[in-house]
Amino acid sequence: MDTSDIWVLVEKRNGSAHPVSLELLTMGRELAGGLGGELVAVIFGKSSEGLMRLVEQYGARRVFEIEMDPRLAVSPEAMAEAFCMAVSELRPSVVLAGATAFGRTLMPLIAVRLRTGLTADCTELEIDTDRKLLLQTRPAFGGNILATIECPDSKPQMATVRPHVFRMGKVSSPPRALRTRKVYRPVLRRMTELVESIVEREKADITEADIIVSGGRGLGKPEGFTLLNRLAEKLGGMTAASRGAVDLGWYSSAFQVGQTGHTVSPKLYIACGISGAVQHVVGMKSAETIIAINEDPDAPIFQISDYGIVGDLYEVIPALLEEIGDGEKY
Repeated sequence: MDTSDIWVLVEKRNGSAHPVSLELLTMGRELAGGLGGELVAVIFGKSSEGLMRLVEQYGARRVFEIEMDPRLAVSPEAMAEAFCMAVSELRPSVVLAGATAFGRTLMPLIAVRLRTGLTADCTELEIDTDRKLLLQTRPAFGGNILATIECPDSKPQMATVRPHVFRMGKVSSPPRALRTRKVYRPVLRRMTELVESIVEREKADITEADIIVSGGRGLGKPEGFTLLNRLAEKLGGMTAASRGAVDLGWYSSAFQVGQTGHTVSPKLYIACGISGAVQHVVGMKSAETIIAINEDPDAPIFQISDYGIVGDLYEVIPALLEEIGDGEKY
């Protein structure tokens, strides 16, 4: 018999949890309330006490550890098989994971084995309490619309969510979670073997920035990013760009925000010359404060902004720089 439990696949990172897992646990608390089930953190291998306390703080009422032969623990196929054995035994209603390299590799393997649906790169999750269904919203048709997807006829309902879509939030005085550990022995004909692990060279990551100054086609020329770089530098932040600006070759795709770029959640996001198409908005709408600068008073970006400035950014930004004591002439 299926339960109403929600499982969050917790991805380990340097002995702790990947931030997207904590974001999903935060959202999972709300979803579990709508389904009337428990929020369960699922972890491959034995978790440290620090990791246990961390997932408790973000709302997990149970921690389920999947143990398997260490020789198989690096194989996505083996991990997927062990996870499916756990699902078949414990019957969760919903399984969520981050849309990271780990989640994007593992979740499709799990969905195929369980013969259930999987919605990738969701930007919103909600429970239809009457039908006990997970409503999964993601951009579709190249990001031109937001589609809400249901999976009413097969369980578990599965989704991956991009990092920084949801905010993290701890529980005040969380109770101790019930810890369960089970050993599974998957038998596979074919397996992937880990030959070598290469650590990527450190580089600037806009997803970690607290302040982002972002430019779009409305800059009118690539030189406009020189001005944005100066503002970002003075504010202690980073510069980013919309897909339109990147497609024109004005800025590097490594700093693109939006559906086909990065999802960011800074404390402050300043959108300069960005119209506010849905493809861009899905990548930055969870920012704590959004300031838009645009000449068009009807630009969609103003609908999601906390503060809007209707005007020429080549007049507005120099005025801002002067106000914060930049000292340069523009």
